[in-house]
Amino acid sequence: MYAYCLFCETGKCGYVARAVMQKIPCRTLSPKQVQHTWSKGKMVDIVHDLLPGYVFVYTEDAPLDVALLRPIQGIIRCLRSQDRVYELTGSDEQFALMLLQKDGVIGKTKVYEEGQMIRICQGAFEGVETKILKVNHRNMRMQIEIPFASQQIKTWVEYEIVKAVDEKD
Repeated sequence: MYAYCLFCETGKCGYVARAVMQKIPCRTLSPKQVQHTWSKGKMVDIVHDLLPGYVFVYTEDAPLDVALLRPIQGIIRCLRSQDRVYELTGSDEQFALMLLQKDGVIGKTKVYEEGQMIRICQGAFEGVETKILKVNHRNMRMQIEIPFASQQIKTWVEYEIVKAVDEKD
C-alpha cells in the first residue's frame, strides 16, 4: 500500500477526491471528524473536515505518478518529505493508514455523565459495574467508587477502560 497527501484549495476536497479516482485506480479520503455539540437543548453530532484542504490518496500495486494529477483543478500540490519523496513514510504513513482503516472518519468522543452506570472493561476490576461520581471531560476521566477491602474506595479511571452498562462490549 502506498499513501500520499494532496494539498487542495479549501472547499474542493470532495471534488479533488472524486477527480483523482476517475483519473487513476486508487482510493481517496478527505478526513472527517464527528463532534458533539448542543443544539436547541439536545446533543447532536456534527461532521467537520478533520484537515480542511487535504486529501489522502492510496494506491495498492504501484507508486503514484504524481504528474498524472497536475491537470486536476483544485490541487495545489502533492506533499513530500524533506527527502523530496511524495510517498508518505514513518508517522505520516501510520496516520494515513489509520485514516484508511477508519474509512476517513474520526469518531466522536464518548460523553459520560455523573450518575451514569458503567462497567470496567480492563484491569484488576474488570467486570465491576459502578456509578460515575464525577466527570472530568477535559482529561477524559471519571471518578468512581469500587469495592475494596470491605469498603467503597473512590478512584479515577479513563474513558478507554469503561463502557456504559447499556453499551455492547
